[in-house]
Amino acid sequence: MPRKQRIEYEGAFYHVITRGNQKQAIFKQDEDFQKYLKILTCYKERYNYHIYSYVLMKNHVHLIIETKHTLLSKIMQGINQSYTMYFNRKYETVGHLFQGRYKAILCDKDKYLLSLLKYIHENPIRAKLVKSISEYPWSSHRIYEKKESDDTLVDTDQVLRMFSEDNTKARQLYMAYIGEKEMIAKETVYSTVDQRVLGDEHFVEYVVDKNKGYFKKKQPNKVYSLQAIAKAMESVFGITLKEIRGKGKDPSVVKVKKIFCLTALEYGYLGKEVANFIEKDPAIVTRYGKEKLINLSEIESVMEELRINKVNSQV
Repeated sequence: MPRKQRIEYEGAFYHVITRGNQKQAIFKQDEDFQKYLKILTCYKERYNYHIYSYVLMKNHVHLIIETKHTLLSKIMQGINQSYTMYFNRKYETVGHLFQGRYKAILCDKDKYLLSLLKYIHENPIRAKLVKSISEYPWSSHRIYEKKESDDTLVDTDQVLRMFSEDNTKARQLYMAYIGEKEMIAKETVYSTVDQRVLGDEHFVEYVVDKNKGYFKKKQPNKVYSLQAIAKAMESVFGITLKEIRGKGKDPSVVKVKKIFCLTALEYGYLGKEVANFIEKDPAIVTRYGKEKLINLSEIESVMEELRINKVNSQV
């Protein structure tokens, strides 16, 4: 499957994950962690982007970055190349240090900033490296926790103002938020649209506008009507459109309803279009679109049935 093109524009807000090649360690000593942070700071001064959060783990890095005039691809290329050169010189190695392509999820900043921040700071706990976030030295949590800090890498002001205009109170409220026992679920920060965007339909429309229609152009054409998709569903699973539109909670019908929604989304239909057709709340379609419970092979079975039907109708 071809790689999807990056979605980049001025003021974009990303959750970036970059991993060691073949899961190898990218940090072996404290000096390596320190060097990576220095490189982040150096490129931040050069390209004037914002960093709201980071965590450096043994074999991967999480960053929350908001770009300004420089595209993320150029920023990450500089950071990764500089650190790779340092690492290869120090450990007398050659070749790629980082896994082929870093992952960059374009996020709705207003909705997800705090959740992402907490999720990233909780990484060392999920990895069972520490029992308390405050014990881990290689994350931006320590910057938010301190009353005074001369750190220039992390832009804490915008985050803290989301808690309170009073700096002291803001830090207290931040610590209370971080200290909540309920951890941020992985699904919350990885339930993306098109594997690249974390946000609702309004945010996707905003992204489309910022990219001058690029995102829409990359969506599949509506080569099949929703009625045709429903007919294919009935052929493959024996579940009728009437049953899909019904209020019953039979597990087999619910499953087929999800497959219908996912298939329609694959063919470029908007969630609200699908919802109107099956006479359901658009929120249900959005939720189905985020769930990973449906095997891809079942969607492909429906697509194959659609292709067969199309060929037969042309004979």
